[in-house]
Amino acid sequence: MFKKYILSGGITPKPWNNKSAPKRVLVIRLQAMGDMIITLPYTQCLRNNLPPATKIDLLTRKEVDAIPRNIYLYDRIYSIKGGWNFKKQFLYTCAMLPMLLFRRHDVIIDLQDNLLSRMVIKFTRPKAWSIFDRHSPIPAGERTRVTIENAGLGPNFACTHFKLKSTFGIDNLLLNNGWNGSSALVILNPAGAFETRNWPVANYVDFAKLWLGIYPGTQFLLIGVDTIASKASYLKNQLGAALVNLVNKTTPVQAFAIMQKAEMVLSEDSGLMHMAWVSGKPTLAIFGSTRSDWAQPLGKHTAFVDSSDLPCGNCMQEICKYGDNHCLTRYTPEMIFMKAVELLQSPV
Repeated sequence: MFKKYILSGGITPKPWNNKSAPKRVLVIRLQAMGDMIITLPYTQCLRNNLPPATKIDLLTRKEVDAIPRNIYLYDRIYSIKGGWNFKKQFLYTCAMLPMLLFRRHDVIIDLQDNLLSRMVIKFTRPKAWSIFDRHSPIPAGERTRVTIENAGLGPNFACTHFKLKSTFGIDNLLLNNGWNGSSALVILNPAGAFETRNWPVANYVDFAKLWLGIYPGTQFLLIGVDTIASKASYLKNQLGAALVNLVNKTTPVQAFAIMQKAEMVLSEDSGLMHMAWVSGKPTLAIFGSTRSDWAQPLGKHTAFVDSSDLPCGNCMQEICKYGDNHCLTRYTPEMIFMKAVELLQSPV
């Protein structure tokens, strides 16, 4: 059961109950890139279900607005600056309030539930609103879906087909970095933020070799930033031409566009993992210290392994207190390979 939080000033969730559709809806999400990505398939469903005349706007952070701006989904995007500095975020939000008030949104879907989103609701006084449950032990995607449904605008589910505004030159980018133009692309993503979320990098090599034994017409792909550069070098040395290394060579929008070409994604807990499952790609997630009940990918096209069966599982710690990361090292390349093949071959 999802809680309905009472906000400051006595604001409580209120669904839209008019017979006609609202003229304007505002969606609020102010968190990190992965959190923003999770909202997309559910807001896409909202867009598909509402009349074309209904305007859907987004209020988000400047640092995570690139992908929403480059898909056909939102009519207007309001981006607040300030990075992770709350005082700066507050000032930018205050400066934006008159614009939001002038826009007169009928419904606000608050997928953030923090001081800033509450302030927007109180200041703009929409006719209806719904509020995200930040604390429930339920996957973030499911909480997003329920929050949108609670706005009273009809049933909601994940729509994983997006229309991008450009190809962003991804074919040339892939070809210039070693893709042969015909091989299926399997994305490997050893990008968990902490060592307790990192599957041993050598295991990715063994997994890739097992995969090539069954699917020889495959090339593996790495997308990311400096934090996985050393892993990318190691994997390139081990896998040679079978690996396409795009680390530090893509924008977030290009990464999202490339994801649409992937055959399969094997990923640790990261924003790219969320890009995969919201795009409808077969996604196998590897969770160590992460709470999988919050972060797990959703849908029949996904699967995951985690630590929830262990006494120390879901510890959320950056360093393993036992010093061995056994919640991850117990998963062998053979085990992950068999689970990946089963996922790829299962009907959706």
